[in-house]
Amino acid sequence: MGCKNVMVYIETAEGKPVNASLEMITGAKTIAEKVTAVVIGAADAAKEAINYGADEAITVAGVEGDESVVAAFAEVVKKYAPEMIFVGATANGKIMGARIAAALKAGCVTDVIAVKEADGKVVLSSPMYSGTVISESVVEGTAVAIVRGGVFKKAEPAEKDGNIIAETVEIPAAKTKVVDTVQEISESVNLEEADVIVAGGRGMGSVENFELVKELASLMGGVVGATRPVIDEGWISRAHQVGQSGKIVAPKLYIAAGISGAAQHVSGITGSDFIVAINKDEDATIFEYSDVGIVGNATEAIKVLIEEVKKIQAQ
Repeated sequence: MGCKNVMVYIETAEGKPVNASLEMITGAKTIAEKVTAVVIGAADAAKEAINYGADEAITVAGVEGDESVVAAFAEVVKKYAPEMIFVGATANGKIMGARIAAALKAGCVTDVIAVKEADGKVVLSSPMYSGTVISESVVEGTAVAIVRGGVFKKAEPAEKDGNIIAETVEIPAAKTKVVDTVQEISESVNLEEADVIVAGGRGMGSVENFELVKELASLMGGVVGATRPVIDEGWISRAHQVGQSGKIVAPKLYIAAGISGAAQHVSGITGSDFIVAINKDEDATIFEYSDVGIVGNATEAIKVLIEEVKKIQAQ
């Protein structure tokens, strides 16, 4: 194995681990002899992390605020000395991961989309130049990897025994205080956590037709996704972009309407459990990756799906 111990920062929302954190446990197990989950301020999430595959969990209670969380995590790292630290590339995780690396004076690789072992070292891959180039990094000493959601699949949870260690650390007085929080649109579009994503591409034809994608997603309790050309056209905000330069996703169902299957988009959806593709071109690349393919006009097909879903819901 490339590492004796990989430490995974378990980000929580309302006391529950976010999907990105649980997915990273799976990734950490591919390179580590032991995976340690670290939960700051939400101790109940520790048992869930173990059920998803962590070998042990460390909790630090009574800590609030980003500055204090970083200080507490840094103290835990200094005591247990892991070779690698995984932090999820959520809106909060990107900030936390960079701050943790700075506090530890450690190497940091952001936007990681692949982790592998080569010649006894851990290699971290991340996209550059809007995904047109993939960079591979080997970091000496303790390293922080900020890992995109959807890169790894969550393990199936199972009741599992694992050591849970409650740590108490000395934390200096915080220099900053949060007085108000404003949620940005990018934070409210939670593609990484979605079970159903309905995504539209340029093949939808117009911004008016793209409204059908939104309607189907709403009916199915899902989230709207989009390709980069759609974002560039201004049909929907960049927060909805799926692919190498957007979000890597792994829903239970992914519907790709009017999407040809460019490599940059496909690389962001291959973790999906089931893919339905709709395209008028029977030779479209997207069909190579789909479980069900519909050859036809994407707009008309979406209209039919909307009516069928409405019928099912009316029963």
